[in-house]
Amino acid sequence: MRFISDNTATVSPEILAAIADANAAPTAAYDGDPWSARMNTVLADFFGTEVAAYTVATGTAANSLALACLTPPFGAVVCHREAHIAVDECGAPEFYTGGAKLLLADGDRAKLTPATVAEALKDMRSDVHQVQPRALSLTQATELGCAYTPDEVAALTALARARGLRVHMDGARFANALVHLGCHPGDVTWRAGVDVLSLGVTKNGGLSTEAVVFFDTALAAEFGLRRKRGGHLLSKGRYLSAQVVAYIETGLWERNARRANGLARRLAAACGDRLLVPVEANELFVRVGVAGAARLREAGFVFYDWGAEGSGEIRLVVSWDQPETDVAALADALAGLDC
Repeated sequence: MRFISDNTATVSPEILAAIADANAAPTAAYDGDPWSARMNTVLADFFGTEVAAYTVATGTAANSLALACLTPPFGAVVCHREAHIAVDECGAPEFYTGGAKLLLADGDRAKLTPATVAEALKDMRSDVHQVQPRALSLTQATELGCAYTPDEVAALTALARARGLRVHMDGARFANALVHLGCHPGDVTWRAGVDVLSLGVTKNGGLSTEAVVFFDTALAAEFGLRRKRGGHLLSKGRYLSAQVVAYIETGLWERNARRANGLARRLAAACGDRLLVPVEANELFVRVGVAGAARLREAGFVFYDWGAEGSGEIRLVVSWDQPETDVAALADALAGLDC
């Protein structure tokens, strides 16, 4: 019974149908196809503003190539110290930017605040001897499964603007955060000051596709070239674009995220005071103890340990296709740990 990652989930039938539709006949390559052209219109309608959107196959490519358009090699990107770009991308942001530095900031629930960002920037000088801060990267939902509200994003982007920084949002679980917030997609992105979003699809029912969505379209001028140079321009890109179109047009993003979030809340109710942070998306962080983690594994549940070694903290991720029987079994097991 897998609760280890939403990357292990299956592909939604709607996505497979969209791929099959794109496979009906030959068409132009390198984004010259109808699906790639339509994707910009679909995403513009979704966010309520003009966008310049591109597809890539991985979240790492989406984040890293987007940041490369925001910061030069001598620049720096402020992010939370637990951010995926800092912890789980093997130096890809530094590689694709040509050497930009990550400035790590703190914040409870893996959320940055204006105060923690200001703290990270306070000793940065404008002279030639230091890297120059050029971008702020936010993760929505955060690495601890918590969502930034539109007001929280706006406060951070206001500070970024005052310091001359552009703003990137890593939205690997953007749909889950959006369902929790219940707001318009534009309210927590461009209206709140975000310049570019890495829109996750893969974790929420897609097949290896992510969209990089520029709200400040002028910043996208180099993206196509950087994507090609970096080896991420797919010749048959229609199969990626078709997924994004179906993901948005059919409402799949919301259905899948709503189901995963709802099942996560069921588990949260069984955890009681063992929860380490509130459940606002499809992840749970729970203190079960070392013996409790062993008992859960013996019962057939698969998950990651979290926190310091020996802390007895675990991470549970609920996927869009999680069997309800697995959720019910885990809820019973978690509740039973109190006995």
